[in-house]
Amino acid sequence: MGNGPDQIRLRSGSDPAPIRLQKKIERSPFERNPNNRTRLERNATELFIYNLTDKELCPVCSDPRRDRTHVCIVEQPRDVTVLEATGVFKGTYHVLGGRVSPLEGITPADLTIDQLVERVKRDGVTEIIMATNPTLEGDGTALYISNLFEGQPVQITRLARGIATGSVLEFANKEMLSDALRGRQSF
Repeated sequence: MGNGPDQIRLRSGSDPAPIRLQKKIERSPFERNPNNRTRLERNATELFIYNLTDKELCPVCSDPRRDRTHVCIVEQPRDVTVLEATGVFKGTYHVLGGRVSPLEGITPADLTIDQLVERVKRDGVTEIIMATNPTLEGDGTALYISNLFEGQPVQITRLARGIATGSVLEFANKEMLSDALRGRQSF
């Protein structure tokens, strides 16, 4: 990677070798581990789903049982970890590296959206599951991506929202209740 205005250089201890990371990507403990410096820097642009790993491919990419026609879009590598912990999703992921945020100067060009478009065409993806955060920026990013695939033979879905299991209605906020009512399902 170059050393442009959107990048920062990190140094660890007495090691003079810099780590170059996009500053718009939130940092995880993996990224801050100086022992993984070479692998992270080398793989930052080579990874299939743009996940972090200390191997040639992450566990998702190296698993031949994964359904590559179903892609779950997330903002950060840690989102993959959280979703994987459920053991439910058997497709693959695509890590955007953030979300579109005009107020912070983050545009679609700063994310891995172009690579996603190429991947959908190359792999014959039939479903894209939007798992961006339920924020103004996350929803805006999901809307931008869904518009890119308008008229193409790919189904766009998003994670369900609303009342969490075990919660009490009187403590739910208006947005949660609205999402729950709009996303209701047959019983």
